[in-house]
Parts: sequence; structure tokens; C-alpha cells
Amino acid sequence: MIRNVKPFDAEHIAKIYNYYIENTAVTFDENPVTTEKIRQKIDDICAKAYPYLVCEKNNQLVGYAHLNTWRSHSAYNITLETTIYIDPEHTGKGLGVKLYEALIEKSRKINIHSLIAVISLPNDSSRKLHEKFGFQLVGNFKETGIKFNKLIDVEFWQKIL
Repeated sequence: MIRNVKPFDAEHIAKIYNYYIENTAVTFDENPVTTEKIRQKIDDICAKAYPYLVCEKNNQLVGYAHLNTWRSHSAYNITLETTIYIDPEHTGKGLGVKLYEALIEKSRKINIHSLIAVISLPNDSSRKLHEKFGFQLVGNFKETGIKFNKLIDVEFWQKIL
């Protein structure tokens, strides 16, 4: 089931995100986030009236996706950045597809023109997900970040709605 986020989801979202912080380079965050930090992010995104969705399976939160500001200048208000994370125990089961379908539909309803996804490499599953939804690779920044003592390329993918 896909639904809008609630403040009480923050604990489960933090747990999912912290897995990726601690074990992968798909996020450049290096320190675990607190439930309170996630709750504040939920409040910030919802205050902008941007979609923030969660996916539940058997009454357990197993993934989330949201849109947020791409850049701070008002000229960029027609473009938002996407975020999606799935509990590692539930990847490969189509949940990301369901979340992205709902997120893109909500993007259209709020008259967003363009979506940007930022993918650190390697991340074939994220690339495939974005290709499935018609995102196009628009740039690759070589050795842009560093995590776990490795230089990491970052790709930018765009979908014009």
C-alpha cells in the first residue's frame, strides 16, 4: 500500500536510510540520522506541499520516496529532485516501481515540469528504475564524491513531465 507519510513514520524511515548511510555509497551522508532529523525533513517537505510517500507491506513500512527542492532560486520551482529508498530486505520486489509511479503521478498533479534524479555509482538497480520511467542520463560527474575511501562518480538523470 502506498500512502502519504505521517510523522510517526520517521523512525522506520531513519532505519531504512541509516542502512544505506552505513553500508553503501548511494548516499554521501556519513553519519546515521536520528528520528528527529527525519521528522524535521518530513515537516519541511510537507510544508512545501511536495509529495512524500511511503510503501507498506503487511503493515510494515518498507520504502519511501519524496520530492524536494532542486535548487534554491525560484526559477527552479518547476524542477524537483527525487529520492527513493527501499528496505534492503524488500528490494527487487517491484516496490520501487509502485512508489515511483505514485510519485510521478503526484508530480504531474502539482504541475512540476521536470524531475531530477542523482545516482552515485555503481547503482545498476537505480539506473534501471529510472530508465523504466523514461528518465534520461543528462550528465556524469567523474570522481565527484568520496565515501569509504573510494572516489565516486555521480550521474544526473532527468524526466520531463
